[in-house]
Amino acid sequence: MGKGHADYTHSLGHHHEAPAETHDRAFGIGVAINVIYILFEVAAGLMVGSLALLADAGHNASDVISLLLAWGASRLGRKSPTQRRTYGLRRTTILASLVNGILLLIAIGAIAWEAIGRFVHPQSVPGLTLVWVASIGVVINTVTAFLFFHGRKKDLNIKAAFLHMAADAAVSLGVVIAGLLIRFTNWMWIDPAISLAIVVVIGIGTWGLLRDSFNLAVDSVPAHIDPEAVLRYLEKLPGISAVHDLHIWAMSTTEAALTAHLIKPDGQLDDTLLERIEEDLHKQFGIQHVTIQFEQGRTPCQCPLKPENPK
Repeated sequence: MGKGHADYTHSLGHHHEAPAETHDRAFGIGVAINVIYILFEVAAGLMVGSLALLADAGHNASDVISLLLAWGASRLGRKSPTQRRTYGLRRTTILASLVNGILLLIAIGAIAWEAIGRFVHPQSVPGLTLVWVASIGVVINTVTAFLFFHGRKKDLNIKAAFLHMAADAAVSLGVVIAGLLIRFTNWMWIDPAISLAIVVVIGIGTWGLLRDSFNLAVDSVPAHIDPEAVLRYLEKLPGISAVHDLHIWAMSTTEAALTAHLIKPDGQLDDTLLERIEEDLHKQFGIQHVTIQFEQGRTPCQCPLKPENPK
């Protein structure tokens, strides 16, 4: 193949796996039951004349949009590569998780603003109708969040969907608790206090989602991969005297890629070694797409992207 900037040649490795869990069924069920709940909330709100129920229905509609966004990205991410889009549309899963993180941040900001306002101007929590409807919301949102529970650690896009529904379950639970406590104590400050507590809990998860999504969007090394450990592994390979131009980044919220130049003074192309590197990087570090360039090291190599701080 064509020469690299040092001496000799490069080779590619791709670890082909069985299709990843799609979560299409979870998304479908989640969207369906939440749409039904929204229609129920609208009907109940119109029947009892509750603006709070109608407003919450609008909030839940935004969560359905978030689910659809994550679902759409999940499906787009499975599209085959083309000559123009050589990695396909895998990166849409990263963009969707970032957008959903921003939407969550806006949502908790709105809740915090409303809660602070209620400390200054206390408002009575509507009657038991709202409590009963919110109780149904706790069940609906908890069931939906549970659909994404097992996939949240492996896929940031799925984690975003999980956090949205878990946040809604927490907000609905807060409404129920506040409504019952205020009914028996008449302490109006309970409502905003519970709301702010929920904001703190959701905010912690949202910050982690935003941080990880942003890092993947700017081609940082995925959080589950230790770049120093990868470098040590490559440096200890038989026949390799040095490693440079090492880059690791995310192709999607579930797939990682690596490129590296390995100095191999004997000048021998070693397909067996390449296969070993590909398998080891996948098994030990979860890297699916590997590109390795062998060089003899006859000329000095200065990588323009060499990090100033190895950490």
